[in-house]
Amino acid sequence: MAVRSCRVTITDMDGVAHTVEVTAGTLYEAVALGLAAIRSDDWVVGIPQGMNSVRVRVTDIPVEHHVKLQDFMKWAERTGGSPREKTDRLRIREIIGLPRDAR
Repeated sequence: MAVRSCRVTITDMDGVAHTVEVTAGTLYEAVALGLAAIRSDDWVVGIPQGMNSVRVRVTDIPVEHHVKLQDFMKWAERTGGSPREKTDRLRIREIIGLPRDAR
């Protein structure tokens, strides 16, 4: 079961939409976690039953990396490594305008 980050939106009895972020393994788990979180919020008037729908949007978990340009350039100019690393390095060298052959 893949765990995913989701945004769950439910509209209360006053027509106000409430959104929470949850991490769930299934669609129904996301709905349950969203309901529990929204129900516990004092700002929610009440959640109508019946035909009221719950919107669940699966989102990618944002990842941020920081790379020193100096380290990046050293890697790009390096020779050797696994076949995959060599191929990756050649592609990167082309992108940034370095000669294909390291000097």
